[in-house]
Amino acid sequence: MDERDWHALRILYEEKNMSRAAERLYISQPALTYRLKNLEKEFGISLIFKVKGGIEFTAEGIHLVHYADEMIKKLQITKDYMLNMREEIRGTLRIGVSSNFAQYKLPKILKQFSLLYPNVQFNVNTGWSTDIMNLLNSSSVHLGILRGNYEWYGEKTLLHRERLCLISKTEINMERLPEIPFINYKTDSSLKALINGWWHDRFSDPPNVIMETDRQETCKEMVKHDLGIAIVPQICLQPTDDLYTYELFYRNDEPVFRNTWLMYDQDYLKLTTVKSFLEFLRQLTV
Repeated sequence: MDERDWHALRILYEEKNMSRAAERLYISQPALTYRLKNLEKEFGISLIFKVKGGIEFTAEGIHLVHYADEMIKKLQITKDYMLNMREEIRGTLRIGVSSNFAQYKLPKILKQFSLLYPNVQFNVNTGWSTDIMNLLNSSSVHLGILRGNYEWYGEKTLLHRERLCLISKTEINMERLPEIPFINYKTDSSLKALINGWWHDRFSDPPNVIMETDRQETCKEMVKHDLGIAIVPQICLQPTDDLYTYELFYRNDEPVFRNTWLMYDQDYLKLTTVKSFLEFLRQLTV
């Protein structure tokens, strides 16, 4: 059993479908089937069985998947530390970043860092903060940049703080919000809770939701065309948007903030790539 087998098992376990797994692994489905048959022969067990719409793993197969996950992590850690032993700062920095921060802040940060350390490469995963939290917990990334409040056993530093804002195409009366068409968008649970918490603090009636979009940018475009109002983090607002912007306050006049956190396991400070990137972030005004 080698590294290719480990990755094949992990991908197949995630997809529960032979053709999709083979596509992700960039091999043919017969080649994947052949690899699985060899593993079953090597261990004298059945790894999978067919079900309607795909496959499921046997108990022995699940145990082997967990073993493969552990071996992939150990191999990656070994590679990181071997690269770290060189005097020159080089290697791959694995980062998990929430989508909004990745879109509006990360490109400039990575560009500036790469000018200082041209031999450092980036492996970036983006998604909702809950997804990044899972990457951190599974040690799939060296550090995570998350929005909202999450429990974390390692190091946690406040990286950025922004206001939550209501946006509209035309001027509105903030006291009459429940009467105005409201546009929702799919987002992570922490932002949804923050928006709902502010609304319930200010109004007894629910918002007049007329549509829900799959992306925040789509929602903003709807607002630009005067189809309704929305509540968004300040990070996604640009001077060229031509929208009315109202910073939100709770009833007690306390402003509504959304925090962005930098999280990492302190053990990764042994890697010069991670240590250099963290020092670089601390010197920036994000």
